[in-house]
Amino acid sequence: MGRSLRIGCLLIAALLLAGCATPPPRDVGNLCAIYRQYPDWYEESLVMERQWGTPMQVAMAVIKQESGYRHDALPPRYYFLGFIPWGRVSSAYGYAQAQDPAWADYQRATGNGGSRSSFDDALLFVGWYADASQRELGISKWDAYNQYLAYHEGRGGYRRGSYNGKPWLMQVARKVEQQAKAYGWQLKQCRAELEDNRSWWPF
Repeated sequence: MGRSLRIGCLLIAALLLAGCATPPPRDVGNLCAIYRQYPDWYEESLVMERQWGTPMQVAMAVIKQESGYRHDALPPRYYFLGFIPWGRVSSAYGYAQAQDPAWADYQRATGNGGSRSSFDDALLFVGWYADASQRELGISKWDAYNQYLAYHEGRGGYRRGSYNGKPWLMQVARKVEQQAKAYGWQLKQCRAELEDNRSWWPF
């Protein structure tokens, strides 16, 4: 096989893989609209709630903040001399922006291999993290504000109060809190509809 043909095949394969990726929901601010567009995400949210007890509106608000529901989200780059790309600011990746050490902890604790670019795996990670933060730090799983601070800073950083020196982060955590409350209110309006639709779910 010639070099140009090999390159062509690789490009086609990359395009096919990209075409299989789930695009972000059309209306990321409305949980009912998200679940109507992607009913499998509602099913996966129910699984996460049953397994970890984390409210789906809290977990979804975290994912919205972290990645905007982009499966391949990456953190910003470092720039050497202000203009030469020089790696990423962290190892965060995927829907939940889980960093390598936290993802490895999750895999060891749960035995779940998973992928950070898979929505159901990322959602389970967020649910697991909130459950561990409740056990280790006493943060209610319904407390989106403090859960997000612990998620962003790590549980060690939260214990040290590292967020206190980051007013911008506390503003972001308030944003997550408000989004979780909005998602929760929206969910009350469409929960019966979503449950009715489950009876038609073929899988």
